[in-house]
Amino acid sequence: MSTESQLSSILAEHGVSHNKIHFNLGTEELYAEALSRGEGKLAANEAFVVETGKFTGRSPKDKFIARHSESEKNVWWGTVNRDISQENFEKLYNKMKAAMNEKELFVADLFAGADPTYRLPVRVINEYAWHNLFCRDLFIRPSQSELAEHRPQFTVIDIPSVKADPTQDGTNSETFIILNIEKGLILIGGTQYAGEMKKSIFTTLNYLLPLKGVMPMHCSANIGPKGDTALFFGLSGTGKTTLSADPQRRLIGDDEHGWSNAGVFNFEGGCYAKCIKLSKENEPQIWNAIRRGAVLENVVLTADGTPDYNDGSKTENTRAAYPLEHIDNAVFPSVGGHPKNIVFLTADAFGVLPPISKLTKEQAMYHFISGYTAKLAGTERGVTEPEPNFSTCFGAPFMVHHPHVYADLLGKKIDQHGANIWFVNTGWTGGPYGIGKRMHLPHTRAMVNAALAGELDHVDTWVDPHFGLHVPKTVPGVPSEVLNPRDTWSDKFAYDRDAKELAQKFVENFKKYESESSAEIKAAGPKA
Repeated sequence: MSTESQLSSILAEHGVSHNKIHFNLGTEELYAEALSRGEGKLAANEAFVVETGKFTGRSPKDKFIARHSESEKNVWWGTVNRDISQENFEKLYNKMKAAMNEKELFVADLFAGADPTYRLPVRVINEYAWHNLFCRDLFIRPSQSELAEHRPQFTVIDIPSVKADPTQDGTNSETFIILNIEKGLILIGGTQYAGEMKKSIFTTLNYLLPLKGVMPMHCSANIGPKGDTALFFGLSGTGKTTLSADPQRRLIGDDEHGWSNAGVFNFEGGCYAKCIKLSKENEPQIWNAIRRGAVLENVVLTADGTPDYNDGSKTENTRAAYPLEHIDNAVFPSVGGHPKNIVFLTADAFGVLPPISKLTKEQAMYHFISGYTAKLAGTERGVTEPEPNFSTCFGAPFMVHHPHVYADLLGKKIDQHGANIWFVNTGWTGGPYGIGKRMHLPHTRAMVNAALAGELDHVDTWVDPHFGLHVPKTVPGVPSEVLNPRDTWSDKFAYDRDAKELAQKFVENFKKYESESSAEIKAAGPKA
């Protein structure tokens, strides 16, 4: 299909009656367009720096799925997957079409999914050039021959200037993120936060792939020198991007993957790294990846244009988006074999979980379903300090089916291929948030590296009395007192009290999943 016919298709499909469309622009062209419109500025490292306005994180309460006969029977409806009627969807779609007729548009045809068998052809339509650049960074960029044959199965229309009327449109606020599975459309309005586009496609894949027997995962992945694949599960801010960006291992991807019968594949063509307190010493790969072509969100610049990654005055959720090509040892195509090690990451705000422990299969299932971590400041609207949070499958906001759909897929994959499962706390030690301190990153890296290298397979362990976790007594390069969280607290009574309280929170949270869990999985959890 020629560019002219593709443009005509866009115009006809969405009722756009003008030709002010910039189609599949490259990075430099989008830089020029965004700069000419005053959408951002260049940092000293030539990354494109933007502010996202009052929304510096996702808006989960403004996300909806349009009800239809097909989605009706498959979606796990509730507080995560809120419904909106087809009638209200059409109202907002008409608002979008009217707005598109008044604006210059930036359109990109891209893919989600590095495995051609399961990849999803995606089209994004933006009113901001920098949003289009963001999507080119984060999704997979087709070759020229692939572009000629590209037929989008899902289209994202992101027009932040369009706002909903909650009294008329069935939304919670003027912001809306709506997935219409049957129509292959995603509408985003009322927010400039670019992460909504990325996560909307992730949500779509979380719906589509389990129906094909593929496990979608909120995890990063890399490959070691011996070809061993490792997965890192965890919510935003727990260290997926940081720990998977290892100079000694090749990066598959930092956030979203699928696990098929052939192995692991990245959903994305780029990385979306948190960069608050980013340092060249601790995270050299990410530091070096932030250069021309990258997008920095809400990062403060010094007078000479240097990014100040320690300044969280705009938000703690400062972000960097960059293509995988900016990582020197990234894997292309971004696929790997069946994982040998799986790491569950948590940022424990209470500071009572061990920094590393090995899980049995039943414990792995329990903790995957539980998905404990802490919401970190700025990741979502209204979160101003860390707070305890249970997020099923380490990604509840994006899971469209019932959690047991994903948990059952994980269990089957572990049975089929075998894997060591590790539970790593990247959160607090020596006390809870406000008293203790964040786990020392070099210690966490040493623990993870030892686990992936097989150095912890046969070391002596002790069993945590509250959580039943098997904790190594020694790890190369890590002081032994760090491995027992109780030893890091000056007030042992306070530790025992807080550990017991967190164990009780696990038990209470898991009650809603007990009816569909085996006795072995239920018994693998903490003891209140």
